[in-house]
Amino acid sequence: MSTAEPISKAISRSLGRSIAGPAAMPTQGWVWTALLIAAVAMPWLFYNYTTHRHSGFVVSMLSQMGMMSILALSYNMLLGQAGLFSLCHATFFGIGGYATIHFLNLAGAGSLPLPLELIPFLSGLSGLGLAIVFGYMATKQRATAFAMITLGIGELMTTAALMFHHFFGGEGGVNSNRMIDHSLFGFKYGASIQVYYLILAWTLLSALAMLFLTRTPLGRMANASRDNFERVQFMGYDPRMVRFLQFVLSGFFAGIGGGLYAITYEIVTFDALAAPLSANALLMAYIGGISAFGGPILGAVLITLLQSGVSLMSNSWLVYVGVLFISMVIFAPNGIMGLVEAHGPIVRAGRFGRLLVPYVRVLIPGLVMLLGFVGVVELASFLTIGAAQGKTLVLFGSKIDVHAVLPWLAAFVCLIGGLFWFRIEAQSFGRVWDGLMSELKPQRSAA
Repeated sequence: MSTAEPISKAISRSLGRSIAGPAAMPTQGWVWTALLIAAVAMPWLFYNYTTHRHSGFVVSMLSQMGMMSILALSYNMLLGQAGLFSLCHATFFGIGGYATIHFLNLAGAGSLPLPLELIPFLSGLSGLGLAIVFGYMATKQRATAFAMITLGIGELMTTAALMFHHFFGGEGGVNSNRMIDHSLFGFKYGASIQVYYLILAWTLLSALAMLFLTRTPLGRMANASRDNFERVQFMGYDPRMVRFLQFVLSGFFAGIGGGLYAITYEIVTFDALAAPLSANALLMAYIGGISAFGGPILGAVLITLLQSGVSLMSNSWLVYVGVLFISMVIFAPNGIMGLVEAHGPIVRAGRFGRLLVPYVRVLIPGLVMLLGFVGVVELASFLTIGAAQGKTLVLFGSKIDVHAVLPWLAAFVCLIGGLFWFRIEAQSFGRVWDGLMSELKPQRSAA
């Protein structure tokens, strides 16, 4: 039995099979309102009132979170709602970005009389158009065959971006200027904070539209086709058409995200439609939780924080992302939001307090184990990559000799000792959880 298995099994049993539709979404409107208010206010928490400047790093990171939230939500239209494992979703994000660069150039030259605020809609249409072409082929299949076709599509478009310079610009990409002097509200969009609020507005509109789609007959049939496509056929629906429509609509929203990317950075290269970005979309959706509508947003925020924040502190940040993803797949297949939803019955029954002490007892050895793991990874990194770059490992202002025995010994003691300690506390937590679930069963059955 694995270390965290008692916790993961207990929580997974209580959660069961969920559907990425309205039944699985948080219904508290005030939570989403609070998050929106926080998103609006966040840049001002890091505002320098002496120089009257916003933090460029914070605004850029928040903008990235908005774009990635749209990408992750649109990907979840395939993976979570329709059960389609796509490996080319960045294709539609990237084509939206490339098209936007050309739209901006046309608008700047006066050939496209359209305000900047509406250009992301054209970006979405660009993604939709390409999704129609590729979706017609890919959605003829499902499961593994569908994934293989989308893998080929992704590689095809990456190669095309490097070959056809007229539209894609080759390795150097294409660039533009977002200050086209045509705005619905009179903004120049020279300042990054103005672009951030444009991204926030489009993120909100896109999220609401995708939320609405989950409540339509198409959204319900996508869930049904995911769970049992043969029964959908028996009911008189065409599963292939359901897959096609979900694929096309997801391409539309991904294109909007790509358009916002182009407006923000004013340059698009082949990286915007390459496989790593498709993998990022998968990571964000899965880690956040594909069973809940808000899960991909949470995943996008977390992955962006890792990419923007942790990458500044460590060369090994990709190791942490990989381990996080593997851990979520093994121990929390419903993602972070799935874990949150699993606590719903306990919270509603007013018995969450009984989990506080068990959680603290699990958290302490978990932090010790994490400290040991980070120590081993960073020591190994500075022993190899860090040495080549001439860097020195510094902890709390003191230099650490990565060739000495003591730092390695301390890291392995924390890792192995924390692992065994965590295993014991995890089993104890599992017993407490199972006891609570047994107590709540009669109440849930009566309800």
